[in-house]
Order: sequence, then C-alpha cells, then structure tokens
Amino acid sequence: MSCAIAKLDANSADFESALNTLLAWDSVSDPKVNQTVDEIISAVKADGDKAVLHFTEKFDGMLLSHFDELRVPKQRLQQALETIDPVQREALEQAAERIRAYHLHQRQDSWQYREADGTLLGQQITPLDRVGLYVPGGKASYPSSVLMNAIPAKVAGVPELIMVTPTPGGEANDMVLAAAAIAGVDEVICMGGAQAVAALAYGTESLAKVDKITGPGNIFVATAKRAVFGQVAIDMIAGPSEILVYCDGATDPDWIAMDLFSQAEHDEQAQAILISESEEFIAKVQASIDRLLPDLEREAIARASLEGRGALIKVADRQQALDLINRIAPEHLELSVEDPELLLPEIRHAGAIFMGRYTAEALGDYCAGPNHVLPTSGTARFSSPLGVYDFQKRSSLIMCSAQGASDLGKIASPLARGESLEAHARSAEYRILPED
Repeated sequence: MSCAIAKLDANSADFESALNTLLAWDSVSDPKVNQTVDEIISAVKADGDKAVLHFTEKFDGMLLSHFDELRVPKQRLQQALETIDPVQREALEQAAERIRAYHLHQRQDSWQYREADGTLLGQQITPLDRVGLYVPGGKASYPSSVLMNAIPAKVAGVPELIMVTPTPGGEANDMVLAAAAIAGVDEVICMGGAQAVAALAYGTESLAKVDKITGPGNIFVATAKRAVFGQVAIDMIAGPSEILVYCDGATDPDWIAMDLFSQAEHDEQAQAILISESEEFIAKVQASIDRLLPDLEREAIARASLEGRGALIKVADRQQALDLINRIAPEHLELSVEDPELLLPEIRHAGAIFMGRYTAEALGDYCAGPNHVLPTSGTARFSSPLGVYDFQKRSSLIMCSAQGASDLGKIASPLARGESLEAHARSAEYRILPED
C-alpha cells in the first residue's frame, strides 16, 4: 500500500499556506490535561510525600507506605549494570565516553580582568546545586536520554543529580538503571508523571527541591514542567521529534527513506520532511518508502506520522532549499549532499546538523557525542541543544578601586538622576574623590 505522504512544490501558489499547515504545532495546550496537572501539583504542594504515594498507587499500581520505598538502592543500579547483556553494556559505556568527551569541550571556567586603575571585572561560573532528571518509564525506556542529560550535568560539576522514573507495577528497566550507574546519577527515585515534577520542584518531607528539571516525558510531564517553570528552571518544552533532509539526489533513496522513518517511528505526531531539487529523486524516495515501510516494526506509527505531518518538497535550486531550511528551523537537519560544509555559513537555524551522505541522524541520537536533547517546533531560531552550559550559572564580578569608583560615579550619577533615582546617584557620588 502506497504511503500518502504529501508532495509539495515550493514554487506553487499555495505552498506557503500548505507549509504553515504542515508545520503548525500547538504543544501542551489541552485544557483537561492542564486541569489535571494543576490538581496534582496542588496536592503535592499541600501533602508532600502522602500525595506522591497516592498518585504512584493510582497511576503505577504501586501500593507503598513510605516515600523511602520509592528510592532505588545504589547496589540495585550496579546490579543492573552487571546483569544486562554485555553487548548492550559495552555500547552504553562507549556512548557515555563519547558523550563525555564532547561535553568536556563545552565546560567554561570563571574569568576576570583588571583595568588600569585596579578595578576588577569578571564572571564567576558555578554549577547548579541540585538537578532533577526525568526519564520516561513503562513502555518507553530511553537509557540514551539518561546519558544525554546526566553526563553534561556531571561535567558541569553538579554535585546532586536526582533521577526520577516511573515503574508501572514496580518493574524497573535495567538498561535505564545501568545507564544511571554509568552516568554517575546520585539518586534514583521510582516516581513519574506530574507528581514527580511537582515533588522535584517544590520538595516534600523526604525530598529536597531541585534547582532545575530536565528530561523528556509525555504531555502530563511537559505540562507540569511548564507549570513549575519559575519555581525551578527547566530545559525546554519539547514538541514531537523532527527531521529535515536536504538531498541533492545522489544518495541511495533507501537510506533517505530510512532516515525519514527514524523520526517518524517515534510517534504519530513526529515530522519527517525531504527537500530536493530533483523530482526524479523524490519519486525514488517515495518508491523506497512504499517498499520498506510495511516491514518496519513500528509501521503503523511511522505511516501515521508520514501521512499526517510528513512531506516531500520539490525546490527550484539550492538557495531555495537553504531559505526553506532556515524557515523551518528543524530539530534534526541532514545535509545529504556532496559538499555539506560549504552550506554551513548559510544555515542559521537548526538544532543539530548532520553532514554528508554517511551521517545518519540516528548516530546522533545515541553515540556520536553531541547532545540529542534539541529544540523542536521551530524553536531552533532562538534555542540551543542541551549542554554543560545549561547546568552552570554565572555571577558577575565587580570590585572597584578608589579611583575606579570615582570615575564610574561621575558616569552613574547623571544617568541615575536622569531616571529620578536620587539614592542611586548619591550612593555613587559619595565615592567620587575630591578634586585636587
């Protein structure tokens, strides 16, 4: 059965309207979900441990009498690491090492300098004290997300990293626990949903609040993260996964089809788009999609994604392709062309850029090294991948010498009086040195 993925021409009269419809995504907007999340957060704020245990029983079927029963002993993490498939353990360890090596390059140090009169200016960079990491559980288990969130936090120097993950029926995912052991997570707690986000944000009798919450989750988790923003920091409100492939027509169409599937199989709302100047190549990719899709394990999900939000777009030339890339600002961008590095100066908006015919986006999801937590839904126009810098904060340093305070006071005083802030002006004026 042919996959009814949309075919668009960037030069058609109705293209802009069709593109706007294709890209439209209003995340975390369900009023019923908002109401449920607000009720859960209010309950956790009011009743702490008791509310968390109530919702854990309600949603995960775990009847517990004390919050400490949710905590996973350190030896359980080590046990998971030692009992998973040796091939999987080696893959996790190799991926972790590559992710750590990449993120070490992002680490920043404090800096300062002195002006001629002795005034010191600079910036002190320090890690966050406590970070909460949300990891999905149940049917979805993502050990790669543990590595991608936890390792940058540890490289940044975060001393306490608390991982929460739901365990429906009390069943924990050993790959997730093993990844936590490898990444150096300090504590794992078996709770999920909005109640876990609320517990991290506000704290309970048995859990101190954190400074930031990162990690993916369902719509209830995303809604809860948005609701607690301001009480704590969050990484982002992520929409469905996206891939945009720009191909010059010389890559194997089967490769391109599978690259599109790699994001379409995430969920029905994921988005996979191909851009090419070659109408003949687009037809070949369509044929590959039709041939390969029926054998995909998650065929129904991928088909719904491709038919609902996917597209094969014909462009007139490379410049039109580049303009379209920047217009879409994709989460994942594959430049499946002969000379991808030549295009980089013209690409302004993309979460991660995969260059060349051999660089499948899937490599970035797991083990290339750069972070796979990326801005979605066009937010790459103003957002960046998760990194070490997300787990650090910066304090400005100012120490004036007597002469420096005097010189700066002569500047600050008229500015303060211009804003009718007399105390500001007089505070600066007190430090102005008398004229000789």
